Amino acid sequence: MSDSPALSAPGSAPAPSSASDERQAAFEKRLKQRYASEKRFRLLGLGAVSFSVAVLLLLLGTMLYNGIGGFQRAELKVPIDFAEAGLSVDPATLEQSGVQSLETQGLPQVVEYFAGEALGADGAAEISSEAWRELATRIVADPSIARGQQDIWVAASADLAQGMEGEGSPELQALADRLESEGSLDKRLDIGFLQRADATDPQLVGIWAALKGSILTMIVTLLLAFPVGVLAALYLEEYAPKNRWTDIIEVSINNLAAVPSIIFGLLGLAVFLTIFPNMRSAPLIGGMTLALMTMPVIVITGRNAIKAVPPSIRDGALAVGASPVQVVFHHVLPLALPGILTGTIIGMARALGETAPLLMIGMRAFVASPPDGFTSPATVLPVQIFLWSDEIDRGFVERTSAAIIVLLIFLLLMNGLAIYLRNKFEKTW
Repeated sequence: MSDSPALSAPGSAPAPSSASDERQAAFEKRLKQRYASEKRFRLLGLGAVSFSVAVLLLLLGTMLYNGIGGFQRAELKVPIDFAEAGLSVDPATLEQSGVQSLETQGLPQVVEYFAGEALGADGAAEISSEAWRELATRIVADPSIARGQQDIWVAASADLAQGMEGEGSPELQALADRLESEGSLDKRLDIGFLQRADATDPQLVGIWAALKGSILTMIVTLLLAFPVGVLAALYLEEYAPKNRWTDIIEVSINNLAAVPSIIFGLLGLAVFLTIFPNMRSAPLIGGMTLALMTMPVIVITGRNAIKAVPPSIRDGALAVGASPVQVVFHHVLPLALPGILTGTIIGMARALGETAPLLMIGMRAFVASPPDGFTSPATVLPVQIFLWSDEIDRGFVERTSAAIIVLLIFLLLMNGLAIYLRNKFEKTW
């Protein structure tokens, strides 16, 4: 018999190789490992996003829960018979004299008298000292209020508001319970919170002065930081020679972007207030200080956006006869503008939330009236929130949360406008 292996029958499959099977099994194992690794990565990413969203929702929920009460205040109902009071509400007279005319006619005494009639002596004593002035402002705006008998809701005192929350002395808590049961005390929406300025009474505080101060400060910051930052980015990327001095400038700009904000406050205190000593706490000084802090961010992001414009755009413009300046301002800058606006959004958002540099230049003053212009004494929303959070009166806790909500809305509106402008100017090539 022959020792040669037997030939396989025609048409039958070759015998499987053990080495091939091992390679196939190893390949399938590695493939499963890659799929498992990808699945784990996706789950980790989903978990990170879910955690971030949960934290954000927790923050917003906490702010809304604590802040909704900040848009309300305790008010007392006082029925006033203006016909019996005999007040003259001639529109021409009110337009000339306004609140002073009603004060001369005895409106404070009228409010005090009818409050005593409706609430009793103890209830009338808990009306805010500025209640008559708020009523006078409403009458000047709408003289029809002071005709016939009207149920006027006026601000209660801070002590009675605490009694309404179950705090304070037992006498005030009992008085608040009695007035609530009579329908004479209630928490009502306080639209004036968005119209008034700061005050020592949480029942009378408002956010408009700080909001207007923030708007004026941001205008100064944008007008200074944006053009200077963009021009600096254009020069460094398109015109500056590559030598040791430009390297030093680039390193310095990168370092300035990481400098703590309070350092810029010290710089504003040492330089700007030395040059303009009479403009302490003015939006002009605050805007100049924040512009120094925002400018490095705009320069860095602007250079990256300019660098991202394809060289073919420049070459094509030069090929059709455009000058180097026309290439930069007619082609490169419009295409880089969306990226530049992104850096501006980041810088302005950081500037809007800053407190430390503005505290250093004195923008923590008690401002009882909204600023008239860029050189008037003012405060800003973050500083106002900081000052209210330091108050011991519980009434300021809800007002602080309400001010935070206003700040977040202002930030969203400002960023929304910037994103709209960025998308409007965005071009593709």
